Amino acid sequence: MKKYSIIAACLMFLFACSKPAEELETIDNVQLKINLLKVEVLADNLNVPWDICYADDHSLWFTEQEGFVSRIDLQTGEQKKLLKIDEVWHKRTAGLLALAVHPNVKEKPYVVMNYTLKRDSSIFNKLVRYEFDGDTLKNPKVLLEIDGFTAHNGSRIAFGPDQKIYWATGDAYNGENAQNTTSLNGKILRLNIDGSIPKDNPKPHSYVWASGFRNMQGLTFSDKGLLYTSEHGDAIEDEINLIQKGANYGWPAIEGIHDLPIEKQFAAQHKTTEPIKSWTPVIAPAGITYYGSSVIGEWSNSLLLTTLKGKSLRVIKLSNDGKKAIDEEIFFENYYGRLRDVCTDKNGVVYVATSNKDWNPTPGFPLAGDDKILKISVTDKAIGEPLKGVKPNETSLLSGKTLYNNYCASCHKEDGTGLSGVFPALKASALVKAKPDELINVLLKGIPNQNGTAAMPAFNFLKDEEAAVILSYIRQNWENAASPVSAAQIKQNR
Repeated sequence: MKKYSIIAACLMFLFACSKPAEELETIDNVQLKINLLKVEVLADNLNVPWDICYADDHSLWFTEQEGFVSRIDLQTGEQKKLLKIDEVWHKRTAGLLALAVHPNVKEKPYVVMNYTLKRDSSIFNKLVRYEFDGDTLKNPKVLLEIDGFTAHNGSRIAFGPDQKIYWATGDAYNGENAQNTTSLNGKILRLNIDGSIPKDNPKPHSYVWASGFRNMQGLTFSDKGLLYTSEHGDAIEDEINLIQKGANYGWPAIEGIHDLPIEKQFAAQHKTTEPIKSWTPVIAPAGITYYGSSVIGEWSNSLLLTTLKGKSLRVIKLSNDGKKAIDEEIFFENYYGRLRDVCTDKNGVVYVATSNKDWNPTPGFPLAGDDKILKISVTDKAIGEPLKGVKPNETSLLSGKTLYNNYCASCHKEDGTGLSGVFPALKASALVKAKPDELINVLLKGIPNQNGTAAMPAFNFLKDEEAAVILSYIRQNWENAASPVSAAQIKQNR
């Protein structure tokens, strides 16, 4: 009996219960101007699927952050675990992250992955190339190893039209790395398939293709060969960047649009490049893909972007030349929870991965069956009232709850309970209930990383009235019962 149990366990490791494409159940519909879409669950009960990638043999690959690599045959629905990387070190946002399959995997069976590992007290990010052989990944070849951290590892990979490997790295929680020419962190790196440096890189003997990034979470090429990234800002200005060879994108001296005097001075000196799109309040942009198909006509020539804090899929319409973001529409906001990655296949079908079991869960999530990979495609029949997209709300709202949810809730949570050991609770907090000067200074000046607790950025960009409303909301909720804060008090403490 024990022998058969072991065999059964092995089979469960290799094959997950999946359904052929024609047997998937529609769970929602989305009504666009012309097209009606259906949403189906392609895979469920996953553990933080960090990267999903379509391969030209009509399969979908994905990583799970703890170290698993899996492949779904999109024709049969068969899901199979191909590899468990035991070397992966998983903590907070570290773990098995990005994956890219060679665009001609049938002839060049290369799969490139990035994961975090730890040796003694040092953390690293490793870029490894595997060979796909039927049911397994073999012959791992280390292409590159750089510094890592528990956060800001960035880490997306893409094969370019030139067949080169592009790797988006984070600043490893040290902003100075992004401008440091001796560091490979906070950069986009470009490698040959064997890990060597291409001769036509911007600088001889350097992997660096572009620099000046904080924490990129998305990387994609358009059908015109243009390269785009999505990037987490600090307190303000999450970004979409159009990447140019050898360009500098400014971090940490510049965040988002070059609009402050000190930023303009740095931009003039270093000839930095502005993003084509930025968001304040931040939305925590994650995976990104270019949608060039005409199947979902309304989304053609757009960037599809998943968001973590925004908990949405955003469709960012591009200009004809692809160099400007001209429109934005938001889908599934707060509906499926945190969304980590997105990709599309050769038939114009869109796939989205949820991230509700990750290190920073949202109240009300995970949902039953999380984490999931959702399949979005055109249909002619709705099962009920369809969901619809909405335009971003550009009005200035001074509701304390609204401002708190925009700027603070992703860390301290909507109910003020925070995240133990990382983001301090605001509920029944001695700091919150004390005289307001210290709390005001924390908001305006931020606090550094301390004893493993995450750093808090400075929110001094807020208007006096906005800061006062946020702090008053915090002080008058969650068992705090303290006096409100006035705009005059904020101004006095600046």
